[in-house]
Amino acid sequence: MSKILILPGDGIGTEIVDQAVKVINSLNSNHEMGMTLVNGLIGGIAYDETGSPLPDETIKTAKSCDSILLGAVGGPKWEALERDLRPERGLLGIRSELDLFSNLRPAILYPQLASASSLKTEIVSGLDLMIVRELVGGIYFGKPRGIEIRDGERFGINSATYYESEIARIGHSAFQIAQKRGKRICSVDKANVLEVCELWREVMEEVSVSYPDVALSHMYVDNAAMQLVRDPKQFDVMVTSNLFGDVLSDCAAMLTGSIGMLPSASLDKNNFGMYEPIHGSAPDIAGQDIANPLATILSVSMMLRYSLNLEELADKINSAVSVVLDKGYRTKDIAAAGDKIVGTEEMGDLIVEALES
Repeated sequence: MSKILILPGDGIGTEIVDQAVKVINSLNSNHEMGMTLVNGLIGGIAYDETGSPLPDETIKTAKSCDSILLGAVGGPKWEALERDLRPERGLLGIRSELDLFSNLRPAILYPQLASASSLKTEIVSGLDLMIVRELVGGIYFGKPRGIEIRDGERFGINSATYYESEIARIGHSAFQIAQKRGKRICSVDKANVLEVCELWREVMEEVSVSYPDVALSHMYVDNAAMQLVRDPKQFDVMVTSNLFGDVLSDCAAMLTGSIGMLPSASLDKNNFGMYEPIHGSAPDIAGQDIANPLATILSVSMMLRYSLNLEELADKINSAVSVVLDKGYRTKDIAAAGDKIVGTEEMGDLIVEALES
């Protein structure tokens, strides 16, 4: 029996999460998962109803659940608010409150969508890469930081800092993920010029001793960026720091040619996770039944695999998505000439139909 917190959020969040809930309900009915769903507020809608983008009740409920499914947050409606009241602060706040330090960004290219990539089909066809990014440390959080006056001019400071314990825990997270995949990890750093990266590499080597079934390699970040474009299929799992992961994961996402297809996860040390599509709230298309729900549905697959240890059911979702794409069904954002364009609701129904067939 597992309990899942559903946070639709803003914009298209409600529409796409509704389709993911259809998938969960189908699996509940046909595979006796015993999954209980509870609803909560986050983002702009939470501010409108409670005066906070992250109500205390949401955090309290989240801590009593086994996992979280999030839609999207934000929109121009709330841009004039003070920074601490904006929807995005709710997202940052829940990550911090729950210590979700391990960010998983898969880059999976469905063969049916290979022509959507900006790279040659033979380079990206069959791509299945996972980038594991440390999410709550590094240069984005290190101190000292700021802008001050030195020698009569402005001087900017940021500090790339990691405790060895912070590096070790993201290492363990990545190795455990690799054990469920191809059992290969590439740790990305800049150890030739940065001492913090020397420590990163040393700790990764120490962590690897606990995972003799996983092969560890190292690569400098500049080379890794080049290799992602040159030969992305050489990688299985990449693990890296907050800054490098931010850049490399966006690069990898675009290898697939479709941001609307990509899920993500943010995990704590016990693999409790928050799962969400990597795209935004798209308020310009909200309520029009044209949003692509597949990234959110695939986020459910990630939840089953990484937090709930239901890998067979995760595979069923992935297979259902492939079946629907094989039949030529597409939402508008991924459609090409000759495809059958369907709306958000119909795409959700098609996935459920494929699951149950």
